[in-house]
Amino acid sequence: MVDAVIWDFGGVLTSSPFEAFNRFEAERKLPHDFIRQVNSTDPDTNAWALFERSEISAAEFDEKFAVEADRLGGKVRGQEVIDLLAGDIRPEMVEALKRCKTKFKVGCITNNVPAGKGAGMARSEEKAAKVSEVMALFDHVIESSKIGIRKPDPKIYTMACEALGVETSQTVYLDDLGINLKPARALGMTTIKVLNAAQALDELEAVVGFSLR
Repeated sequence: MVDAVIWDFGGVLTSSPFEAFNRFEAERKLPHDFIRQVNSTDPDTNAWALFERSEISAAEFDEKFAVEADRLGGKVRGQEVIDLLAGDIRPEMVEALKRCKTKFKVGCITNNVPAGKGAGMARSEEKAAKVSEVMALFDHVIESSKIGIRKPDPKIYTMACEALGVETSQTVYLDDLGINLKPARALGMTTIKVLNAAQALDELEAVVGFSLR
């Protein structure tokens, strides 16, 4: 039985920032997935982890990321990464969220940074307004930059379920990163790895038992 559907934001309800990373890397003639390599090196203590927990400022992230990138053989400033973060809203996923909301509690767990405008780290007022409209649909939102805890820390998933008043075993969780799904699955959640909107909706429809499109 499903009582709640919890969503990641970037790469699920929006296009993936990894797509923007890859375009940037191609333009700079950097190795494919270089930025992800930097972010996955010392993943609990690197500049990205510290920034997502609001333990350093944007200016400090800019410097620390540049040092970490240089160590791996590339020239990338942290601010350049920040500028790539805000994806575009996926309308079909928002429609699915609205339909889920008619039957279940809906929540959001997002790893984000204290930069840009709002939870989606938008770079423009127009994009920030669109993100705000989506965020208003959720019964509860958890942002890593506000609580100082980030996925894949198991505490963040239990916090979300407690706030929604549901058991983990009665919850579906969608994320585009396997590393963030593993602890959710260990807690008893039904997990869906989002590769693209069509695939994710196929899998979510199979779980909830009704059309989301």
